[in-house]
Amino acid sequence: MSIGMFILVCALVFLAGFVDSIGGGGGLISLPSYLFAGIPAHNAIATNKLSSSTGTLVSTFRLVKNKHVDFGLVPGTVICALVGSVIGSNLALLVTDKILKIVLIFVLPVVAFGVLKDKKMETVIPEGFSRKRQYIIMAVCSLGIGIYDGFYGPGTGTFLLLAFTKLGKMDMEKATGNVKVVNLSSNLSALVTFILAGQILWKVGLAASAFSILGHYVGAGMVMSNGVKIIKPIIIVVLLLLIIKIITGI
Repeated sequence: MSIGMFILVCALVFLAGFVDSIGGGGGLISLPSYLFAGIPAHNAIATNKLSSSTGTLVSTFRLVKNKHVDFGLVPGTVICALVGSVIGSNLALLVTDKILKIVLIFVLPVVAFGVLKDKKMETVIPEGFSRKRQYIIMAVCSLGIGIYDGFYGPGTGTFLLLAFTKLGKMDMEKATGNVKVVNLSSNLSALVTFILAGQILWKVGLAASAFSILGHYVGAGMVMSNGVKIIKPIIIVVLLLLIIKIITGI
């Protein structure tokens, strides 16, 4: 890899970390950057998981430290996400991802419309909406999106954020923290698998990890200082990128 290409990869990984810490979907930027650099697919996926995991760890820690995580909702959502990811990985062995991509082409515009329609991105908790109901809804969403993450993956953080706010009725800033915790769990699980398989390119991965950490740190700081003002545009951009990626990839 040339010096210029190496610098480009690190810059794109920084941008991916920044985007991912706010609205999820950073993998839509970072993974293609590794592939563009000429890294074989399996190594690119594994190395991307290293940089994304280290970055997610930092943004998660910062959000936890600043009390942007509702720990009462963590155990069930994390366990369900892990179980879902295992199920999704096994389903991928049985079903082609082309079917899922076709479904997403119809689903994603609906999601994007819902986000655009909600101009303030505020969560209104309906009367009678209990804590127990919130816990169950978020756990089920974590299971379902965890299956998607194991089966396909891109945009997982964005889908979790939308599910936690729209269905789980969490406020945006708390939801962002809880999404990071859930996503970090599945990332670390996959990272261990790739390490044992010997697929990670450590020199590139560790260098990119430093930029991913910086991107996540800056992005997490913006979440805490600007709240929903920067989250909504990021979500829209990520959804549009995902739609384009799916359409062009079929």
